Amino acid sequence: MEVTLKRKIDEYLIEWKKNPEKNPLIIKGARQIGKTFSIEKFGKSYKHFIEINFITQPEYKQIFSNGYSTESVIKQISLINPNFVFEPKNTLIFFDELQAFPDCATSLKAFKIDGRFDVICSGSMLGINYQDITSVSVGHKTDYEMHSLDFEEFLWAKGYHQEQIDDIFNHIKNLEPFSQGEFNVWMEHFRDYMILGGMPAVVKSFIEQGNFSGTLAMQKEILTDYEEDITKYAKGLDKGKLKNIYNNIPVFLAKENKKYQISKIAAGARNREYVGTVDWLKDAGIINVCYCLEECVLPLKGNYKPNDYKIYYRDTGLLIASLDEESQEDLRKNKNFNTYKGAIYENMVGDILKKQGYDLYYYKNEKSTLEMDFFIRDADSLIPIEVKANDNATSSLNNLIKYEKYEDIKYGIKLGNKNIGFNGLFYTFPYFCAFLLKRFVYECKI
Repeated sequence: MEVTLKRKIDEYLIEWKKNPEKNPLIIKGARQIGKTFSIEKFGKSYKHFIEINFITQPEYKQIFSNGYSTESVIKQISLINPNFVFEPKNTLIFFDELQAFPDCATSLKAFKIDGRFDVICSGSMLGINYQDITSVSVGHKTDYEMHSLDFEEFLWAKGYHQEQIDDIFNHIKNLEPFSQGEFNVWMEHFRDYMILGGMPAVVKSFIEQGNFSGTLAMQKEILTDYEEDITKYAKGLDKGKLKNIYNNIPVFLAKENKKYQISKIAAGARNREYVGTVDWLKDAGIINVCYCLEECVLPLKGNYKPNDYKIYYRDTGLLIASLDEESQEDLRKNKNFNTYKGAIYENMVGDILKKQGYDLYYYKNEKSTLEMDFFIRDADSLIPIEVKANDNATSSLNNLIKYEKYEDIKYGIKLGNKNIGFNGLFYTFPYFCAFLLKRFVYECKI
């Protein structure tokens, strides 16, 4: 049975097309997350779909040789391929692999002002290539960041309907515990998702085959492709040092505090030697960075230590694929996620929060007597989130809520292998509910 993956960007693109005042669109994201597939599928809704790939069709890099005006660009494209039809209001032009020719984005202002044709650009590594663009058409483009499949998209791929997913939310909203049968089913799917991650090809293979066969090899190939991207696209930085950080993420996460420490990369390594490397990996869409807060107060932005952070993989399946063979076997056969001191659960929740649009922050005081895994916020309060790989005590969560000095904190959230509950201080939710936290915060705030 062939599976067609439904993605959240599908609805976004439909609404974008309807908007008569829309800007040209730039879809950013790491490689192999499904950007091109989604755009090509959307392109079928147009009478004419013109796709140009700057990697496989390098001859199109000359289309701006006479300037960036729409008329000039169309003329140059038509010289290369006279079979393309440019019909105003019925044509989508898709510039793919923009990272191979980022100066293309300079043309977007002209396309916006001209208004006859819809334009989408896409590519990986775009965050690190924007400095190469002559003009990024400020005010005349819209950026959209795409991720690998989130858990909701994974459930869609498994065949679940929106009504069933809404039922999960209703349990949260009404603080109604799941039946044991419901809990077991959703948790089993969540464990599968943790192992697989959200890379479309990996998920598609798993669902079509009904097992994990071949998925690890696919994940390892993606990890290798990311290493090749570092070699190909890193400019002005030591590529060996970038690879050192990239390959040592599991080492950081295996430590008790999971903090990024330069001393764990190489003997005698100094922070000044690695300036810019973590930012490069973040901008490339390969990692998530979680910053330590100065204080547990609002606002979050500007209230963190820029040199004190944890590093997570963007996709938890890639973290698991990077582990040693013994851990791989344990995880895939026994689904024992309590290894790595809870790092896999932390990586998973960080990824889930990032996919909901949250920046990542944690807290640890100087005496290490109080620490918290993540924070989000609603309109007027700071919300600590504790990720529990086991059923240990939650003293830090209790103290953050109880102590008057943390006046911005009204309640908290605990995620674990536990059913729904509320003790007057914090909510307890199963891991598989984490993808609904933003909806919960905005619709069900106490």
